[in-house]
Amino acid sequence: MAERRSIESAPWDPDLFLRFEAERFWAARDLIARIDTSPTLIYDLGCGPGASTRELRRRFPQAEVIGVDSSPRMLDEARRRLPDATFLEADIAHWIPERRPDLIFADSALQWVPEHETLFPRLIDILTPGGVLAVQMPDNRQEPSHALMRLIAADGPWADRLVPIAKTRAVIATHNDYYNWLRPAAETLEIWQTTYVHPLPGIDSVVDWFRGSALLPFLAPLRDDERAAFLARYRADLAESYGVEPDGRVLFLYPRLFLLATKPS
Repeated sequence: MAERRSIESAPWDPDLFLRFEAERFWAARDLIARIDTSPTLIYDLGCGPGASTRELRRRFPQAEVIGVDSSPRMLDEARRRLPDATFLEADIAHWIPERRPDLIFADSALQWVPEHETLFPRLIDILTPGGVLAVQMPDNRQEPSHALMRLIAADGPWADRLVPIAKTRAVIATHNDYYNWLRPAAETLEIWQTTYVHPLPGIDSVVDWFRGSALLPFLAPLRDDERAAFLARYRADLAESYGVEPDGRVLFLYPRLFLLATKPS
């Protein structure tokens, strides 16, 4: 998979990712609050530096919570922050647990994985009877932040390397698709969308947000000088797309899609 290889070749930077931990964690906290069950085994897929793992342990103190991520650097940070927790290094696209969990939680992770039409029913199947699949994914492909990534990738000396990446990136589907993929396998299914408004100090903060996530596949194949040129153009184009408030902040809109499905008992 070209998308998966490009991500693996661009190591995640925990320090950069954690610069916006409070903003990133908002959606995870909201999703956890909607889970109405008492699980005994939870897998936190794409756990990153462990913020969601920590909150799941707090919310469900009776449960064993296991964090799963493919990034060694993120897992090192998660283990540093939660030394008594269990973390596993694995590619969640092919992950199969040793034991069936009561809750599979995935916050801002499954958008990196292709073939959702088979992935999501498979995750439901992995659960114990009555188990819950709780998923949150960014739904911002049409936002200026992401549209500009694709535009700049196709319009520069790097196009031959970046256009294939843009074309092979996993794309989340519509709420109709997830309803039809999950409804036959779910006893209950909730789907909702929320747009979060993050007041950030300026355009550089928006650039830094994505340098720690969605820009990684685009920047990984570039030389240092090309990477600087790509980011400079991205920064300039973002500044034209986002207004600045009287207090100097940028209101950064971040739409997210939520799915909460329960397997039949």
